[in-house]
Amino acid sequence: MTESRAALARTYRPRRFDELATQEHVSETLRTAVARGRVGHAYLFCGPRGVGKTTAARVLAMALNCPNRAGHGEPCGECESCERIWSGRTSLDVVEIDAASNRGVDDARDLRERAMYAPTEETRWKVYIVDEAHMLTREAWNALLKILEEPPPRVIFIFATTEPQKIQQSAAPILSRCQRFDFRRITTRGIVERLQTVLQAEGVEADAAALTAIARRADGGMRDALSLTDQVLSLAGGGVHADDVARVLGLVGEELYLDLFQLLSGRRIGDVFRFVQRVLDEGYDLAEFYRGLADALRALIMAQVEGTAGLDVREDLREAYGEAAAGFGRGDLLRMLSDVAELDTEGRFRKSANPRTLIEALLLRWAYLDSTVELEDLLQGHAPERDRAPGSREPQPAARREPSGPTPKPPSAPVGPAGGAAVPARTTRPPAAEAPGASAPAGGSPAQQALRALQAPAGMAAFLRAAEIVEERGDVIVVELPPGPGLERLTGDAAVFEAVRVAFADALGRAVLLEVRAKGARPGSGASGSTPARITPEKVKSDQLARLSQQDPALGSAVRELDLELLD
Repeated sequence: MTESRAALARTYRPRRFDELATQEHVSETLRTAVARGRVGHAYLFCGPRGVGKTTAARVLAMALNCPNRAGHGEPCGECESCERIWSGRTSLDVVEIDAASNRGVDDARDLRERAMYAPTEETRWKVYIVDEAHMLTREAWNALLKILEEPPPRVIFIFATTEPQKIQQSAAPILSRCQRFDFRRITTRGIVERLQTVLQAEGVEADAAALTAIARRADGGMRDALSLTDQVLSLAGGGVHADDVARVLGLVGEELYLDLFQLLSGRRIGDVFRFVQRVLDEGYDLAEFYRGLADALRALIMAQVEGTAGLDVREDLREAYGEAAAGFGRGDLLRMLSDVAELDTEGRFRKSANPRTLIEALLLRWAYLDSTVELEDLLQGHAPERDRAPGSREPQPAARREPSGPTPKPPSAPVGPAGGAAVPARTTRPPAAEAPGASAPAGGSPAQQALRALQAPAGMAAFLRAAEIVEERGDVIVVELPPGPGLERLTGDAAVFEAVRVAFADALGRAVLLEVRAKGARPGSGASGSTPARITPEKVKSDQLARLSQQDPALGSAVRELDLELLD
C-alpha cells in the first residue's frame, strides 16, 4: 500500500518569524511588537497569493500563545500550542475563517458574538484569522465595525487579502482600524535559495537552471514554487533537472526564442508561419510560448542596457542573447514588449478561440517593423541601428550633411527667404541639365523624393511632410506649404531657410535655388490663390498641427524644439 506524504508547502511552512522569506519588514515588526507587548487589535495583511500572509498570521498567533516564547518574541514552534496552531488544527483560541464561504452578515454577527468571550486562560490570546477578507459583503463589514472600534481585551483580528482595493471600495472605515502590512512578491533568487534549502533537507539533488525555471513560473509565490517542485519530483523522483522541469511545466526552450529573434532581425517574413507551426509541432502550448516571450524580450533589453553579465538566463546562452540584442534598436524592443503586453489586454489572448492567428499577426507585425531612429543618431546623421549591412554589426555610412547654420551669401545672391530664392549650395558635382520651365512629374521626381527623405532642421520635419514641389525650372525648385507656423518659420527665419536649402542641395547632389510659397498662392503674390490645394493625409495632419500650435504657444514651441508630428 502506497503511503501518502505531506506536500513540501505544508512540511516546510515557516514556524518562526525569521523563516518568513523576504518579508523581514513584516516579521521584524511583528516580533518586536510581541516582545514589547505592543500588539495591535486588528491587522490587514495584503499581497499576492502564496507569499506568506496566512503563515505570518499563524506565526503571530503562535508567538502570542507560546509558553516557551523567547525574550525577543520568537515562538518555540515545537510545543503543543505551537504545533496545533501551525498545523491549522482546531483550537479554541485561534480560529481561521474562510471569508469566501462565510461572507454574509450572519457569519459576521456570529464571529462578533464569539469574540466577546474571553480566552481559555488569562495568559492566552484569542486570534481570528479571516482569509480572503475582500470577499466579505458590505453588510458583514458593517457588522464587524463596532467590535473593531471597541475590541474586547486580548482579542486580535487578522484579515488576509489579495485585493485590498475591494475592501477600500466596500468598507473604507475598516482600513483606519487596522494596521496594514503589504507583503512583497518573493524574488527569483529568494525562491531559489529557499528551494535549495528544502531539497537539501530532503536529500534531493537539483540543477540551478531547473530551480530558476521553477522560480520564474512561481511568479513570486513560495507556495507555488514548492508545489511545482513537488510536481517535478513526482516525475523525476531522484532529482530536479532542467529537462524534467521543462517536460512537467511545458516550458518553451530559450533556444526557440533566440531562433525567433534571428528570424525577425533578418526580416524573414515568410518564415513566420513555419516558425509558429514548429512551435505547435514540438508540442508547446501557445499560451506558454506567449508567457515566455515577454521574459525573452526583457532579457534582450537588459542585454542592451546593462550587458549580458547579469542576465537571468542560462549561462551558456548569455552570449547568444547579446548577439540577438544587437540586431534590434532599443526602441524596437520596447515597442515589441509593449505589443506583448497589449495582446492579452482584458484576457483577449486567453479567451481567443484561435490564438494561433493572434500570435502569427503579432510576429508578422514585428517582421515588418520599421526601425526606430534614435534622436542622437538623427542629430549626428547616423543610420538607424537596424539599417546595417547583412552580417555586419556596424551601421552603414549615413548620408553626408552640411552644417545646418546659415552660410555667407555672395553679393549677387537674393536677399533671403522672403524673396523666395537662395544661394546655390557649394558642391563638387556638376549641375544637372534640365530644360527651363519644365515642370516635375507629380510626386515622382527626384526632388520630390528628396523632399520626403530630407533631414530637416529641428522643428520643421512635421511641416515639410505636408510640403509639395509644384515646379522645377533648372536649379529653381518651387515648394508649397500649408499656411501656418511652418510656412512662417521657413519664410521668416533666414537660418532655417538656409538649412533647408543646404539639406535639399546635399540630398540632390546639385545646386538648388529654392522658392517657398503658401499652397494655392499665385506665383510671386505671396497670397493664397483661388485654386484649392490637393487634400492629402499629410496636409490634413499638418493643418491640424498648425492649428493646434497657434492655439497653444507652448505646444508650438515643443513642436519646433522636439520636431513633433501628429499621429493618426
